[in-house]
Amino acid sequence: MSISSPGERVTVHFFLLENGQPAYMARYGDRIAVDTSALGLLLSQGRLDRNFRVQNSTAGSHDETWEQPWGEQKRIRDNHRSLAVELVNSEGYRMNVVFRVFDDGFAFRYELPQQDHIDEFEVMDELTEFALVGNPSAWWIPAYAGNRYEYLYQKDPVDDLERVHTPLTIEAGEDLYLSVHEAELIDYPSMVLKSEGGGKLKCDLVPWSKKNPVKSYNQTPFKTPWRAVMIAGRPGDLVTNYMILNLNEPVGKGDFSWFKPGKYVGIWWEMHINKGAWHQGPKHAANTANTKKYIDFAAKHGFDGVLVEGWNEGWDGDWMNGGTKFNFTKSYPDYDVEELCRYAREKGVYIIGHHETGADIENYESQLEDAFQFLEDCGMKAVKTGYVENGDTLPNGIYHHGQYYVRHFRKVMETAARHKVAVVAHEPIKDTGERRVFSNMISREGARGQEYNAWGENGGNPPSHVAILPFTRLLAGPMDYTPGVFDLELPTQPNNQINHTLAKELSLYVVIYSPMQMACDLPENYERHPAFQLIKDVAVDWDTTIVLNGRIGEYITVARKARDKGDWFLGGLTNEEPRSFSIASDFLEPGAVYEATIYADAEDSHYRDNPTAYKIENKRVKAGDTLEIRMAPGGGVAIGFMPVE
Repeated sequence: MSISSPGERVTVHFFLLENGQPAYMARYGDRIAVDTSALGLLLSQGRLDRNFRVQNSTAGSHDETWEQPWGEQKRIRDNHRSLAVELVNSEGYRMNVVFRVFDDGFAFRYELPQQDHIDEFEVMDELTEFALVGNPSAWWIPAYAGNRYEYLYQKDPVDDLERVHTPLTIEAGEDLYLSVHEAELIDYPSMVLKSEGGGKLKCDLVPWSKKNPVKSYNQTPFKTPWRAVMIAGRPGDLVTNYMILNLNEPVGKGDFSWFKPGKYVGIWWEMHINKGAWHQGPKHAANTANTKKYIDFAAKHGFDGVLVEGWNEGWDGDWMNGGTKFNFTKSYPDYDVEELCRYAREKGVYIIGHHETGADIENYESQLEDAFQFLEDCGMKAVKTGYVENGDTLPNGIYHHGQYYVRHFRKVMETAARHKVAVVAHEPIKDTGERRVFSNMISREGARGQEYNAWGENGGNPPSHVAILPFTRLLAGPMDYTPGVFDLELPTQPNNQINHTLAKELSLYVVIYSPMQMACDLPENYERHPAFQLIKDVAVDWDTTIVLNGRIGEYITVARKARDKGDWFLGGLTNEEPRSFSIASDFLEPGAVYEATIYADAEDSHYRDNPTAYKIENKRVKAGDTLEIRMAPGGGVAIGFMPVE
């Protein structure tokens, strides 16, 4: 049986193999996107991968346009056709496979209805396959590795991969790009992918722990996460694919109107460049006087929040290996919480709390309610969480991305929602669209971010890194990359520097989406700097996002319209190679005239030799005009378009 998308662009065929195992294949136009791929689950109670027959099937369709409370696109259309196939095997086990097919991809999930044969069950393996045509190349980061998701992406043939995280972006042929990911990950382990040769990828669920091979503990009725394949003819269309969000149900977890997107500064970067320290001592950065300096700066320049790391007990000693335990309500003596919360309120700013856990989930959960009540009482509208650990497992041997951690992460989201606190998560479980349900889950790290430029190996992130992220990690959801370094040569870190030009750092505020954007550098590096105006002006909540051009790992240019305003912003960046583009401004409102402020590379800009050189140009622009853009090696451009009255 087959089901096609509303525009007939994607077709999925479902069938049973000779042994009664369910399988599927998918076409994009007249091309095979995914070839014959097996389906099934292995439970401790029995095999759900053979001797099935189709008992019933139900087709349906859905078409609605819904509005995000915040996001990179205000209104999103969910237009798909569905097929639910009810299966029963020779032993009487029942399993449903449900498909949704969109014009830009497809997804499926397993459902185990309530039945006599299964009540509580353990998933031992998931047999889901994605069989690709030939041996295409993919951009990947390793799973089961010590730095969670924090690796540089590599590009290799699929057959050369071992175990890799999703989203996995695949160049499946000329003008054919795929991204394999999952949606609505609830009470189930993360899906990683492993190569089985011949272009075939298989789902590899993260086990409960190194000592316990069980992948998931559940009970019927139960639904797995969606296994999703986004499909595009050009890389930029992956960036504006909202299928992962559409696969999450708007079940209504409360009123989130209290959260407003914004920008923040904070006590963070100075520790990474060795000016300050998290632990107590003469360099302790999270002290009352220093925090007031940041609050004053935020209030003066219109920032919403001030992040403070290292404020609480637990940083002294070997906290990454269980040597100390964090206390989430008790500050160090030189950090006056009550005074600082009062001072921030007086200045119209809020403090962003910080919960580094050292991946000691048991310690965190024992304080969780008190910790979030503390945030609420202090008027801290957001918190940054962290789960740093040395290895691929939590301190008790449980896998960082297994079901235990997924359950914990959801508990944190729910607790934060009750206390009206937004969460920016570092060392997270990957985003699978939860923000549609929990709109306080605003941003995550989940990739190698700015801090690696301060102390990472090989001198930091190469210029190509941020030209890969929009087509890979950011397909999952917003990222807290923490852009905005102006002191690019890092005088306190002689082996490292930011491998961008200043204009490229500015471009990240448009290219890398987050509803809470940080200006991460020290206040003194922004004061009286003309380019700081772009960071102050740029929006963080959008009506529309358009990818004007892009090649993975090489370059990308993005235009976004500020939500409920006439302002547009454009960000473009390149890898190590210089580039020049002619960009048509057709995205602007017809008939309107805009004052364009262009922050661009200077003629002699270079990410290694002259990174801080830049120029600012102002000109009048209207729809249909052509913009000539030149980007230096490792460079970029940022443009603000303000309507002229």
